[in-house]
Amino acid sequence: MSEKMTNRKLAALETKRKLLETAKGIIREKGLVNTSVEEITRACGVANGTFYTYFKRKEDVVFAISHDMFREIYEEAQNYDGPFMDRLAFYMVTFSGHIERDGLKLCQEWVRNTVDPDLVENPYDKEKLRMDNDSLKGIIKTGVERGELKEDTPIDALSDALTDVLYGEMLCWDMAGGAYGFEERTKTFCTVFLPAMMKPYLNGNVRSARSLFKPI
Repeated sequence: MSEKMTNRKLAALETKRKLLETAKGIIREKGLVNTSVEEITRACGVANGTFYTYFKRKEDVVFAISHDMFREIYEEAQNYDGPFMDRLAFYMVTFSGHIERDGLKLCQEWVRNTVDPDLVENPYDKEKLRMDNDSLKGIIKTGVERGELKEDTPIDALSDALTDVLYGEMLCWDMAGGAYGFEERTKTFCTVFLPAMMKPYLNGNVRSARSLFKPI
């Protein structure tokens, strides 16, 4: 019985993964408004009812696609083999690059649903902004704990400011219709402005901005 339940759970996880990957591909191309549940399930080779086993509505897919990936990006940044500035830049650039690679249409749907809380039913999804802010806060806090940053570093203020940068860049990239590279824009920020921003709080010298992206 235990083995059967395990196999059943594994099969359910695989079905959900297939639904998410299939939905991501279609939404990237057509946008959420022009994508139907029937189209997703048909392309995935499952019945319509299977979709509703995992999601209440198609809008929920947009958030589900991003949650695990952004948590993974945070964990990779925390485990990144390098000093604080490398870990912070790695997180911010990887965050931006992931959104850009997922495509403008998917980003537009995510922004639209996030900006209008009435479109979000799942309470967990409503806190995506807080989750991303907590990720930056965690990276900065780790820097303090490791002695890379001074003990009086304003963790909350810095994480708020950097979250504003990422979200502001994302919204501008979205509004510009992807006319430039979101990831490249974030690299520019990390190269030109981030070292000066963090310098008052670093224990030790700030390395040259160019060296930040050699390992990324």
